Amino acid sequence: MKLTLKRIALRPTYTIGKLYIDDVYFCDTIEDTVRDLNKNGKFDNGEKKVHSKTAIPYGTYEIKWTYSPRFKKYTPQLMNVPSFEGIRVHAGNTSADTEGCLILGENK
Repeated sequence: MKLTLKRIALRPTYTIGKLYIDDVYFCDTIEDTVRDLNKNGKFDNGEKKVHSKTAIPYGTYEIKWTYSPRFKKYTPQLMNVPSFEGIRVHAGNTSADTEGCLILGENK
């Protein structure tokens, strides 16, 4: 299974995207602000991570189904994300519901 995130609206305080599973649209997403502006997968050339207000860098990541102590259930976790730990895919409503995680939902 391959998950693909297409970021479609990079705003000053949040990012809207579309999530595809095996190239089939699945749902909308919201993330923190994209700061990897040159899309090279790292924070360089003046780019800086802001704790709890930064989307993960562009790249390809392994995903594992792991137990989340915070959510008290199993959720997908992105592995080996540079400068991040504990990045999960979970439900939410606004960018306030993420600290770098990928929030799934419906953009209205």
